[in-house]
Amino acid sequence: MRFVKYQALGNDYILVDPAGGIEPPATGQIRLICDRHYGVGSDGLLWGPLPSAACDFGLRLFNPDGEEFEKSGNGLRIFARYLWDRGQVGLEPFTVETPGGPVTCRVHLGGQQVTVAMGRVSFHSSAIPVAGPPREVLDEELEAGGRLFRFSAATIGNPHCVVLHDAPSAAEAQRYGPLIERDGRFPNRSNVQFMQVLHSAAVRIEIWERGAGYTLASGSSSCAAAAVAHRLGLCGPEVAVTMPGGTLTIEIGEDWSVEQTGPASRVFEGDLAGDQALARPDSV
Repeated sequence: MRFVKYQALGNDYILVDPAGGIEPPATGQIRLICDRHYGVGSDGLLWGPLPSAACDFGLRLFNPDGEEFEKSGNGLRIFARYLWDRGQVGLEPFTVETPGGPVTCRVHLGGQQVTVAMGRVSFHSSAIPVAGPPREVLDEELEAGGRLFRFSAATIGNPHCVVLHDAPSAAEAQRYGPLIERDGRFPNRSNVQFMQVLHSAAVRIEIWERGAGYTLASGSSSCAAAAVAHRLGLCGPEVAVTMPGGTLTIEIGEDWSVEQTGPASRVFEGDLAGDQALARPDSV
């Protein structure tokens, strides 16, 4: 199985083109392939391009735990850059169908930057989803690990919990992120962002990603954090979101449509050996 590895602000994905109709690897295989000691190592696997009746291309996305998920901002920039590198797209916008809804991508600056129109963000509990009465989930209280947090929730095709914080750290994201991810109010679990507002046009976040763990950067997390900051009146409609892996520019429209712009680059390519068909002994 031929693969290409790309990274976007330190968030890396293995991309496999299923030309010829091959099926995605099984859950255990994906875990092994993404494992940084036993496999290639990555934050997930992208399966595409696929045929789509609604868009120019289709894409499936898998977390390193082997579970399929809805949408990834960094993954979509990587996918767009891959199509650009292959000469399958040019300067014109093109559409991609994901399980989290369609998006529009545009590659520019000679492939160095990609803009993705991620869709409209919603803060409503039924859309995210969040348990409890129907409402916009804004500035609520949450307890995790014996500590109280103020959070807001959002979806842009996948669920996010944005926690306001004075000085977020990687250690706190790794300590409290998994607890919040699996909090009972999030029936589909949740991505978690610990957000510090720097000023009216910039925030800083640390990220715990559902199914992947601590990560250096996330496009959809950046969109959710910027949208929450704007919805709470803490930032304007254009927000620079800084993460350990780098910075994304997020633009929020009057209808709450969100665009993200940032880099993506190719790392290497290769062939998965036959041994990769076998999950490591402790894979479950």
